Amino acid sequence: MAPDVSILIISHNTGPLTVACLESLPAGTGGLDTEVIVVDNASTDDSVALIRDRFPQVRLLPQDENLGFGPAVNLAAEQAAGEFLLLLNPDTVVLERSLERLVEFARAHPEHGVYGGRTLRPDRSLDPSSCWGAPTLWSHVCFGLGLSTLFRGSRLFDPDSLGRWQRDSVRPVGVVTGCLLLIPRKVFEALGGFDPRYFMYGEDVDLSVRARRAGWNPVITPDAVIIHHVGASSSNWADKHVLVMRGKTTLARTHWTGWRRRLCLEMLRLGVALRGVLGVAAAAAGRRPRRSDWPELWRRRAQWWPGYQAVPSWPKGGA
Repeated sequence: MAPDVSILIISHNTGPLTVACLESLPAGTGGLDTEVIVVDNASTDDSVALIRDRFPQVRLLPQDENLGFGPAVNLAAEQAAGEFLLLLNPDTVVLERSLERLVEFARAHPEHGVYGGRTLRPDRSLDPSSCWGAPTLWSHVCFGLGLSTLFRGSRLFDPDSLGRWQRDSVRPVGVVTGCLLLIPRKVFEALGGFDPRYFMYGEDVDLSVRARRAGWNPVITPDAVIIHHVGASSSNWADKHVLVMRGKTTLARTHWTGWRRRLCLEMLRLGVALRGVLGVAAAAAGRRPRRSDWPELWRRRAQWWPGYQAVPSWPKGGA
């Protein structure tokens, strides 16, 4: 018989964190019948050796090159046999019975198609990144004019944030993020999986948008809770946000046409330029710099403005 859920983890230089994630799974899955598939994206640390040594039951697919997140998930999904696919970041720890509750919720509410939970930071404060609002023309205008930064957390001017909602109630959402995402395997296959153009960032937004257009209604349940060490695979802010912006410009080109596409793209460019100017002004005034580096992101705009252009020919299978 097929397992209840195939847990898909994509690792890249997160050895100790991946071990902690895998160690948390038995308590988190409860009575579920599971299989675990790890695609290692050409880690240069000891991730592969650690997983092989400590978790022989895990199906490990080490790669010779970094496929990116979405294509690696597609690869793992091709190997999966579960009724459900569960995308889980390697820098997470699953709390007791959380995945079992998530699958129970999905079975009780099959109309949603895509399911997420509640993520916490290591200090147990809320990490809101388990879900976001879907991108709209208005959300792009708010970013372009700086309103989403000036009024951070506002339901009106920062709509992607979903306001002050603490992710503590069942609620349909625009986007379930890939750090914790449950989807019936048949739904994932019907949607064609992740768009392989997206190397990293934006693929979960694209999937959620396409799911909604296909008649599904992505949802969050607070009964599924994980701890999330945000950004464990992305230590450099500018490097990460080049990919984030590349994903955003690809989304704009993919999901909008005509003047709407032009508006979204120009608002993305204006938003980065505006924050870059403010960053330069703050530095000139001797103010302490933030972790973010918008001037550097603007200088590197040639890297993100075209978006993800081509579908790479990724190798199939694994060792």
